[in-house]
Amino acid sequence: MRFYPFVVILICFFLNLVDGMDVLVISYTAPLIASSWSVSDDTLGMVFSSGLLGMSLGALLLAPYADNIGRKKIILIGIVIVSIGVLFTGFSINIYQLILLRFFTGIGIGALLATTVSIVSEYSPEKSKDFWISFVLAGYPIGAILAGYISNIIIVNYNWQNVFIIFGVFSAFFIPIVYFFISDSDVFFNKDKIKDYSNQINLISSDDSHSKIKQNLTSKAFPAVLNLFSKSYFKNTIRLWIAFFFSFICLYFLISWIPKLVTEAGLSLSLGIYSGTVFNLGAFFGIITQGYISTKFGLKNTIFLFLVTTTIIMSLITFFLGSDIMLLIFAFLGFTIQGGFVGLYSLAARIYPHDFRTTGIGWGIGAGRLGAVLGPLAAGFLIASGLGISINFLVFAIPTLISAIAAYNIVITKNK
Repeated sequence: MRFYPFVVILICFFLNLVDGMDVLVISYTAPLIASSWSVSDDTLGMVFSSGLLGMSLGALLLAPYADNIGRKKIILIGIVIVSIGVLFTGFSINIYQLILLRFFTGIGIGALLATTVSIVSEYSPEKSKDFWISFVLAGYPIGAILAGYISNIIIVNYNWQNVFIIFGVFSAFFIPIVYFFISDSDVFFNKDKIKDYSNQINLISSDDSHSKIKQNLTSKAFPAVLNLFSKSYFKNTIRLWIAFFFSFICLYFLISWIPKLVTEAGLSLSLGIYSGTVFNLGAFFGIITQGYISTKFGLKNTIFLFLVTTTIIMSLITFFLGSDIMLLIFAFLGFTIQGGFVGLYSLAARIYPHDFRTTGIGWGIGAGRLGAVLGPLAAGFLIASGLGISINFLVFAIPTLISAIAAYNIVITKNK
């Protein structure tokens, strides 16, 4: 790899690290928020889901603009939104403000995730593309690990509000880095040349043959969401959305509720936070491992293996509750679910061409994040109704199996 593409990839890694911190901070502070504001479990589920709904809309509505105005501009807009949202969350005084600010923050995070995957896909060598996408997305669990560790230190010495203020300031640090050091790829700039060429055709001729050429080039310069449902991409789009949707249901059940479930099982708040930390530590190694294995044995095969293994572990969780190896089980769950889930991002980048790649990734993530909204919300009601940890894990094991099957049936073709 040349030097500058690696710089872009490294920056995107840290942006995903920031995303991981800003998404997971609500999970680590949830027990304190619930106790200080007397928030019920079902209301807390709404807090989790508001941020995830914002992430869904950010991926659906904001990220696709990257295919028109450039990846850099959307990344910059995304990190500004995230920084403002997280910082002001620290000044919220009631549950309604908290829900609104988590929703606002989610919009920026959703746009960032889709757009960084797209730009990394364009800067990466073809043979190692899956690995570099996985590497960048591995920043997410690292951010989650740091969020757990730093949150614990801040909470012990200050309060949960200071956690959001400090994280918001840290996020804002990356605004000038994105502005000065990220540039759109040659692939995107070539699209601008296509646009200029089509405009020249329009000026010099109105001949039918030239009109057809202009129409074709313009459609490439201005891709629409409808491209995802064309004959060539319809089946893959639906399968990708199903895979994302059901993976998100399980993943965000685990991410959002592990610290709370552990504390309700009788462990301390610190151990509850560290249970989420070991989950994300396992996720980091799972994502990197998945990226490497995918280059050797195929992307779809690897995703299927990781997600099916997750299903098996969650189905058998009742045999490990209360044992000394519970934290190890959480680490292995992070390894398998996150490894398989992140593979879906690489899969999305593989099945769509560059002229509407960010739209395809963004809408796949957006459709999937509806599952991310549903997962924590449904878990909140199930837990509030008195269902135990084992039953909840068994219920949320089913979606991972559905996701594995959907992903395995996606057809990968070479896109330029």
